[in-house]
Amino acid sequence: MNAASIADAFNKALAHPILSIMVLVAAGLLGAICWGAIQDWFEHVHGRNWPTVDAVIDIISVAFIPDDSLIPPSQASLDSSHYKATLTYIYHNPEEQMGDYSRDFGNEDDAKAWANSYKGETVKAHVDPRDPARSVLRKEDL
Repeated sequence: MNAASIADAFNKALAHPILSIMVLVAAGLLGAICWGAIQDWFEHVHGRNWPTVDAVIDIISVAFIPDDSLIPPSQASLDSSHYKATLTYIYHNPEEQMGDYSRDFGNEDDAKAWANSYKGETVKAHVDPRDPARSVLRKEDL
C-alpha cells in the first residue's frame, strides 16, 4: 500500500459525514490525551536544575474558571468549570522578585483550604540563572 492509496482511502472515509465526525472526535481525544502528557512532562522537568532560593507565599487567591467550551450546556456531557487556587510568592535574587503557582480544583472549599495552608509559608523557588525574574515553584517542593 503506497501513500497515494492511503490518502485516497482517507479521503473516501471523510466523504461520509458520520465517519468524518468520528475522525474529528478521535483526533480531539488523542489531542487532549497528548496535551495532558506534554503538560505533565513539562511540569516535571521545568526548572528542576535551576538554583533555589527561599521564597515566602505572600498572596493567595481562588478564582472560579467557567467552562469555556463552545458546546451549548444542554449538549455538554462534561462541565470543565473549576476553581484555580494561586499562590503568589516573593523572593530576593538579589532584588525583590515575584512569581506564582496555580493548581486546579473541582470545588471552592478544597481550593481555599489548599491555598490557605500555604499562606505565610517559606518555600523553595527555582530561579532561572539567566533571568532572575523567572522562577518556578515545583509541585514536589511544596
